Amino acid sequence: MFSGIVETAAEVVGLTHDEGNLHITMKCPFTDELSIDQSVSHNGVCLTVVALPGDGTYTVTAIKETLERSNLGGLKEGDLVNLERSMKIDGRLDGHIVQGHVDTTAVCTDLQEADGSWYYTFKYEVSPEMVKKGYVTVEKGSVTVNGVSLTVCDSEKDSFRVAIIPYTHDNTNFCRIVPGTRVNLEFDIIGKYIARIFPGYNA
Repeated sequence: MFSGIVETAAEVVGLTHDEGNLHITMKCPFTDELSIDQSVSHNGVCLTVVALPGDGTYTVTAIKETLERSNLGGLKEGDLVNLERSMKIDGRLDGHIVQGHVDTTAVCTDLQEADGSWYYTFKYEVSPEMVKKGYVTVEKGSVTVNGVSLTVCDSEKDSFRVAIIPYTHDNTNFCRIVPGTRVNLEFDIIGKYIARIFPGYNA
């Protein structure tokens, strides 16, 4: 379980393909605090630490389904990935409840600077089946983009806009997102439960 409050944007230093899997090696400031089997969110995808070679790096493995559902399959060495360790049970929930289970991807279609902040617009493919599962956004609701908990503005049927403050821009991989960039989306888990309980609500 995560909160969508990214701790750091870390660099990809190694990628190894193994049949349908991808081993991703990262270098980040808190590597020495990690342990084997620990869960870490990578661009919003919950992955398990599988190797700690002791050189300041660690490795996680993404399976085929994860690669098909997220943007991790398009990573290159030198890319920045948003990282967050799982929530502590006695900590504050500063973002919102994030599972680390990416629902789909979206593409940035517009980027506007607004006197020190930034507006990003994202568009995603939508279908009646997705809507029934709660894969929608609502005004002032929460959505996770590349693992970052954000508040939705200008929610449309297949797109939405978010406002990014300077701290988030500078300390996550939002600093590298431009029109055409593919990002991971996780929709609000509460909305998914409501969609399941009241299946005709979005019909």
